[in-house]
Amino acid sequence: MKVAIVGATGLVGTVMVKVLEERGFPVTELLPVASERSRGKEIEFNGKAWPVITLPDAVAAKPDLALFSAGGDVSKEWAPKFAAAGTTVVDNSSAWRMDPDKKLIVPEVNGHLLEKEDKIIANPNCSTIQMVVALAPLHHTYGLKRLVISTYQSFTGTGVKAVKQYNLERKGYETEDIEKAYPHPIFENCLPHCDIFLENDYTKEEMKLVHETRKILGDKDLPVTATAVRVPVHGGHSESVNVELEKGFEITEVRNLLREAAGIVLQDNPANNEYPMPLAAKNKDDVFVGRLRRDESIENGLNMWIVADNLRKGAATNAVQIAELLIQKKLLPVPAIA
Repeated sequence: MKVAIVGATGLVGTVMVKVLEERGFPVTELLPVASERSRGKEIEFNGKAWPVITLPDAVAAKPDLALFSAGGDVSKEWAPKFAAAGTTVVDNSSAWRMDPDKKLIVPEVNGHLLEKEDKIIANPNCSTIQMVVALAPLHHTYGLKRLVISTYQSFTGTGVKAVKQYNLERKGYETEDIEKAYPHPIFENCLPHCDIFLENDYTKEEMKLVHETRKILGDKDLPVTATAVRVPVHGGHSESVNVELEKGFEITEVRNLLREAAGIVLQDNPANNEYPMPLAAKNKDDVFVGRLRRDESIENGLNMWIVADNLRKGAATNAVQIAELLIQKKLLPVPAIA
């Protein structure tokens, strides 16, 4: 299978290449795609060096699959060109997520919606992905009535510029000497400021959690409110989610439900200090859930703590899992590999 990685030299693109290799995805030809200034650089994949090419060259090559992680503007312009050439696109930007004609997919939750006609498929926001994996079993069993979300998101989610800012601050560089991704220091700090502020005083990241969760779970009226915080953690997003359910529940039932759900690792033994942490979730593809406890202030209230590696399940792995599902559903050709 001919596979293009658009944004192959970026933070998520690099992880996409790694995940494809780790999971044995059936790639017969890799097309690393980046800007003109990266043309000719080489990307290592399966023991071979693959030269970076530009977007026009990649479209002309007519890949079977293109995994995009190069920003919304690039996706808006180039994803339709790939699709017109017969390529199936899985896009990691926000460009297509809320388009009513595009599917927003987390395989464990709504992968059954994929069809042959879906040539541009949206990969959700990192913080949304891990949360809906944990919420979907509860939604199907008890019904969701309201969500109150607080996120603790790694600075790596902002990209290479934020990583550079953090590393320079950690080394003691003065703020004025640093090209900043944030308006304030991130080292030894927490910023209640993920993405830009909107007219309603929520950030764009917070409203992604609202709108994307509703779309993926198929409940356009679900009450959701969120506060998103950027934290000095080198990989891994954590979320405190307060869930109000439609039906009554027992904690033991909820534990069993989550323990058996696809893509979830239950870590919920506070007596032995066992609970999810971003340090332990780093470089893993699962969603870790714990700190399950009844919210005694409301009827049918549940508190949960959800952690995942934002560059893997929150981005690259979910995109590759979508592609794997396309193969399973025979919506992508599977090459014969000798």
